[in-house]
Amino acid sequence: MRNTTRATHLAGVRHLAGVLLALAGLLAATGAAPGHATGAPGRVGAVAEGADPIDFAVVVDQSDSLSEDDLNREVEAAALIAQGEISDRSRATVIGFGSSEKPGQTPVDEVCPPTVADSSGRSYLNGCVKELSRRDATMGPGTDFPAALRQALTRLTEKGAPDAPKVIFLLTDGKLDVRDSPEYGADAASRQTDAARQLGEQLARAREESVQIWPLGFGDAIDRDALKAMAEGGFRNGCAELASATPRLRVVDSAAGIDKALQETFAAARCAQVVQGTEGKPPADLYVTIPKIATDGSITVSKHDPKVSATYYDPRGRKVVTDGSFDGSTFEITGQSGPVEALRVKNPRPGRWRVHLDAPEGHRERVVAVRAIWQGRLRSSVILDPASPRPGEKTSVEVRMQTRRGVVIDDPDELKGITVAARLTGSGFEPVSVPLTDDGKAPDAHAGDVRFAGTLTVPSSADGDLALTAEMSAPGVTGDHRPFNARITSGPPPVTAALTVERDTVHPGGTVTGLLKVDNKSKETRTVRLALADQPPGKELTISPAQVEVPAGEGKSVPFRVGIGSGTAPGEIDARITVADTDDGGRVLDNTFLEVDVDPVPTWWDLWWWVVAVAGAVLLAVAVFLAVRYAARRRRRDLVGVKLELRGEGIRSDELTVRAGQSPGGEFHFVIDRARGGAPSLQRGGPGAAASHRLRRTAAGEFLLKPPQGRERALRPEEAAALGDGLELVVHDRRAAAGRGRGGRDRTRDGRGSRTGDRDRDRDRDRDRSRIRGRNRDRTEGRDGARVRPPRTPAGGENRPSGDGGSASPGEGEQRAGASRFDPNF
Repeated sequence: MRNTTRATHLAGVRHLAGVLLALAGLLAATGAAPGHATGAPGRVGAVAEGADPIDFAVVVDQSDSLSEDDLNREVEAAALIAQGEISDRSRATVIGFGSSEKPGQTPVDEVCPPTVADSSGRSYLNGCVKELSRRDATMGPGTDFPAALRQALTRLTEKGAPDAPKVIFLLTDGKLDVRDSPEYGADAASRQTDAARQLGEQLARAREESVQIWPLGFGDAIDRDALKAMAEGGFRNGCAELASATPRLRVVDSAAGIDKALQETFAAARCAQVVQGTEGKPPADLYVTIPKIATDGSITVSKHDPKVSATYYDPRGRKVVTDGSFDGSTFEITGQSGPVEALRVKNPRPGRWRVHLDAPEGHRERVVAVRAIWQGRLRSSVILDPASPRPGEKTSVEVRMQTRRGVVIDDPDELKGITVAARLTGSGFEPVSVPLTDDGKAPDAHAGDVRFAGTLTVPSSADGDLALTAEMSAPGVTGDHRPFNARITSGPPPVTAALTVERDTVHPGGTVTGLLKVDNKSKETRTVRLALADQPPGKELTISPAQVEVPAGEGKSVPFRVGIGSGTAPGEIDARITVADTDDGGRVLDNTFLEVDVDPVPTWWDLWWWVVAVAGAVLLAVAVFLAVRYAARRRRRDLVGVKLELRGEGIRSDELTVRAGQSPGGEFHFVIDRARGGAPSLQRGGPGAAASHRLRRTAAGEFLLKPPQGRERALRPEEAAALGDGLELVVHDRRAAAGRGRGGRDRTRDGRGSRTGDRDRDRDRDRDRSRIRGRNRDRTEGRDGARVRPPRTPAGGENRPSGDGGSASPGEGEQRAGASRFDPNF
């Protein structure tokens, strides 16, 4: 199908160039070892740690039958394929194709030949994709599938790693169109027929060369049958014997689902897994979880807009570097200037990762999605019992697994759907495979402990060395295929051995003990060697003694120790201990798993926290006791509620009550106000006020009064204390009164209810008043006895002497203290 609108096609080609630039950035980030010549077809280097590499070709349909939306989808697809690749040793080819309709035209344009993306290849890939040009009538705008597949198959099958999977990702609208290509025949009908025949030949070649074809269809007018035939016509055995790894057609009908569909396609093609994260518009925090089993992965951010920026935080909340090493992981970021960026992580820390998004104003309207593509490359540790079997003997096989980071896989949920088998190879027989299970049925000891076991009978024709390899198959999981080497024995072995070691918990620098039992039935002294195998990286393990001599005809029980280096990181350690007969070519006599839990060295706090806790409890109790005691002392000294009464001859009593907050520290200051010319009154004062009296209560509850001048003296509640100038102060303490009420009252013998002390106080009060009247009379008479007119009071009243010579009659000449005035305490 052809589109007559050339402007639309031109825009689409520009988008395609952008996506392939993003592809170059990705491939540059997945470089192998330095040293490969830039731009030249190269071989993958020596096998190294990391995800297995793949050889893949991105074949891009540039025909004008694609709409602008379809081309935009191809841009997203190519970016995702590029950014999602998790191996730094993969080899990539980028091919654009259309058709050849006139002399000088070519149906394919290999813009990037097979290139290992090492440090020197990055710049090359970044430049070669820019050579893509628009396909118009002068360049061949058709869709020549046979030519495109022929070019991709040629590049994938030359000079590549023989064991690397080979994959073609075909991005197209699915319409074969060579009607105007004369090389396929004289007319349009014969050209289409011949092209279909040649396409079948290329599919047969793909099967023969073990090349998978994963068609990715876009648009509304795709030929589903044709694309399905291409997926089924190529190599069908994927990276594992899993249905998900079998090539199949994927179609995306809307732009909203392209990211998810394409990343799942890519993950399936390279035996990886995809974890769907969250979505949102910037600024936002998105989350994605990397499983415990992952050893290699990429966190991809489909941001669509290069202006969107992403910051990455590990499960511990720490911002990670985007290039370099951090906390045992290696990071590398690509695609920051494109629509899709990815943070590749080798040996990622498992858990929930956070991606913080930000974007300037005007670039926040697109929904961003985050995902993780990962693969688990597991180390297998194999035990064969007996370690050196005889031909025809039944043996038991046991396999355990861990990641490169040293994480022991002990959760069966991490390996859902996994199948494990043991494959025995050697001389004298065809390879034998048996399934291994974790169901608790013999020889498996415990169900669900992620130890897979089974029974294998050594072929009776076996006559030499043996190699036992664990094979595992699960979505996203591959094994390291390290063999366990053994050797056939004939007849009863002259030397036998048995190893015993219990699971233990130690600190770095500690030791684990075990027991070796050796029985030497030969006629000569034999030497056996102890060794550690399958040690996880970063663990410092030693075993001693390393060798044991056993005299002829004797047996020995020898304790041994496994030392845990002081620099060993906390965590679980799984390794294998072997004992071999050095005098019999290193024949393995026995082997067993070593299981150690390494706990951190206890800190000072770990050892003495209980002492701190006890001391803290004691201090807290003391502090509470002191606080209660201090509060009690403050309450005892508190003057709140104490009433001061001012008395004097010729005036009515004035009163002043101490309110809350007026006696800080148990002290109350007051003055006797005479400034207004009226009767003396009590006023609250301050510590620095002139003529200020201070009343305070001691911790024992005793009242002390200090006049402005003079010494401090004790006061008893309800007893008058002279203040001078004929004035008295009486302190009324409701607390003391309440105490007396609780303690009972003294009654007279006649039972009238009057207290005995009341009469004494009345007599004292009468004597005091007589003295005060005498002093007042002296002030109102002259030296010769003449009467002196008393001063007029401010209220206009007069102090008149009574007819009895001094006792005043209340209400006649008396000025009431405090009458018609405000209470200064409010």
